Amino acid sequence: MSGHSKWAQIKRQKGVADVRRGQVFTKLAREIIVAARQGGGDPEANFRLRLAIQKARESNMPLDNIERAIRRGTGELEAESLVEVTYEGYGPGGIAILLQVLTDNRNRTVADIRNLFTRSGGSLGESGSVAWLFEPKGIITLDASARDPDELALEAIDLGAEDVRIEDSALEVYTPPHDLDKVRQALEKHKVHVSSVELSMVPKATIPVAEKDALTALRLLDKLDELDEVQRVYTNADFPNEVVSKFQAGV
Repeated sequence: MSGHSKWAQIKRQKGVADVRRGQVFTKLAREIIVAARQGGGDPEANFRLRLAIQKARESNMPLDNIERAIRRGTGELEAESLVEVTYEGYGPGGIAILLQVLTDNRNRTVADIRNLFTRSGGSLGESGSVAWLFEPKGIITLDASARDPDELALEAIDLGAEDVRIEDSALEVYTPPHDLDKVRQALEKHKVHVSSVELSMVPKATIPVAEKDALTALRLLDKLDELDEVQRVYTNADFPNEVVSKFQAGV
């Protein structure tokens, strides 16, 4: 497994700026609504809802907001009519981009997405054009700052991890989607600190991006991620470290 792309690491490292917290809460609420609508309002019986609630708590979303979103999903409160859509395209340097979207207006959303692709020198693709380059995985991020990363990686594999990736003081544990919760519970039972849990689309292989295209590509990914309707942005791009540093510095 090639592991997560640098874009996923960038997203984790930069986190969510406080000035965008309202937008983040909107995305989290939409995920909770759809999860509750599909699988019911009991998180113990609805794994997707349980993950959505956990992600909301990690982002310090108020409990009242979480409960209100669940009630909207179960029909106790009125909610917007949301549909799940996947969009695929190509960014600068030919990188593959996969978007998971929740929207109440497909025409508006696809127009906004196409406009961003076009302005960045990319193009929106047909369904299936890049999805085959990714595979669904469960990802558990562990804080390895207080443990030997190699030792922690071996422990994670013993507890059912399919693969691991060490990145600075964090360790990414990969699982098949259906084993995600089982491995998380096993790690927590062994007193391993779990920082985050998510279902993700991981590139089967990453492709290096030339420096002349990398900053434009990163800005495109960031603008796509800022769209209210876009829940998740995935790419197979591998960006040069110096360009990542410039992007994080706001250059």
